[in-house]
Amino acid sequence: MAKNKKIIRYRKPLNINVGMIIFAMIFVYLSFSVYTYISRDKIQFYEVVEGSIVNDKNYTGFILREEAVKTAAQTGHVNFYIREGKRVAAGARVYSVDETGQLAKFLQENRDAGGALPDDGLAALKRQLSSFCLSYSDERFGKVYDEKYSLQASVAEYANFQALDGMEELLEERGIRFEQVYSDESGIVSYALDSYEGTTPSDVTEALFDRSAYRRSVNRGGEMVESGTPLYKLITSEDWSVVFPLKEEDLADFSGADALSIAPSGSTLTLRGRFSQISGSDGKIYGRLDFDKYMVQFVSDRFLDFEVITEEAAGLKIPVSSVTTKDFYTIPAGYLTQGGDGTYTESGFNKEVYSESGEPSVVFTTAEIYNLTDGYYYVDKSDTGPFKSGDYIIKPDSDERFQVGPTATLKGVYNINKGYAVFKQITELAGNGEYYIIEKGTGYGLSVYDHIVLDAGSVQDGQIIYQ
Repeated sequence: MAKNKKIIRYRKPLNINVGMIIFAMIFVYLSFSVYTYISRDKIQFYEVVEGSIVNDKNYTGFILREEAVKTAAQTGHVNFYIREGKRVAAGARVYSVDETGQLAKFLQENRDAGGALPDDGLAALKRQLSSFCLSYSDERFGKVYDEKYSLQASVAEYANFQALDGMEELLEERGIRFEQVYSDESGIVSYALDSYEGTTPSDVTEALFDRSAYRRSVNRGGEMVESGTPLYKLITSEDWSVVFPLKEEDLADFSGADALSIAPSGSTLTLRGRFSQISGSDGKIYGRLDFDKYMVQFVSDRFLDFEVITEEAAGLKIPVSSVTTKDFYTIPAGYLTQGGDGTYTESGFNKEVYSESGEPSVVFTTAEIYNLTDGYYYVDKSDTGPFKSGDYIIKPDSDERFQVGPTATLKGVYNINKGYAVFKQITELAGNGEYYIIEKGTGYGLSVYDHIVLDAGSVQDGQIIYQ
């Protein structure tokens, strides 16, 4: 009889015990926790710090002065003897004109005859170069040539002017004849001419501020000029003005101001001028600043880039993105009362309620206060809030009733110190488009090191926040 040699593997039965069940539950819980952590939106927060903002506003102004243009007395080669920005008295020698052009050649050949430049002259030249370097901009490279010609005039004053005084006989022997021209009035000399001399505040238009259309010329010594050609201008007053365009927000910001402090670009000066608003010939409103000193610092310029310096605002610094608004019920401050269970007291209001039979009664209802302004408390207006529109509250120790309904809006942020979003009102002091400086120490506001939601639009009031 044949034996059955087929072997069947024994299957061990699955024994499910309590330990396996607990392990499976833990595994499912951890998997769910990891999944919810990865999938949920991450709420970013910001820690409130103390800070400050200086609202410096940048403008380009157009300079106006009392300027008189002086023209060439005759045709010939001109040589200047007064440097840019120097004051001359009436009757002072300013330039000379010779018909042959030999004077400039003679002065070049005898440049040492007048002796070395005086120390004060060298110091003035160094200051002029330093000032130019501080204000230099690649966007206006042409000013390099203007500065070159201005320096040439300065050197001519310190060297040629002295040389001429001691070489009259030698010039006579060479047959070099020239006409010396003297100033007919006192003032400050400038060789920068742009055809805007004589412009008044009432002539201002928006087109004046278009630098691409601006043209300026600076006359150079040794050039041939025709009789009547504008050579230089004489600034006859230390009073000068800067006019600049005003935006809509500027009209509000500068409303009521009678003086402004400005910091010119490329300068260490801070100027304070009388401020007024004027109407240009195009009907637009412009700002005007009037000064009575430092005019010589900008004698060669027609445009002035500057910042208006406002007072520094200090307080708590928060991002603009954290700020939102919320509506609240407003309740007269006299209706606030205290209540509780005897162990502690809470603030709230006596709310009128009705039984099923219609009998009225008064119940103390706690309420979180968000602000107190102009004699009114701000309380929650949400669907889950303690009050609804139309509810009546009773004034303590009185029969006076107030019907809940009037609302007002507060600007604020969401504080998440407690793990959920709580609205806190703010009072803005200043802003720069990226941050606000808000008042600190307010009764219902923020404190240093509070955590607030970075993006106010990403949460709702009362939402649980996972940091």
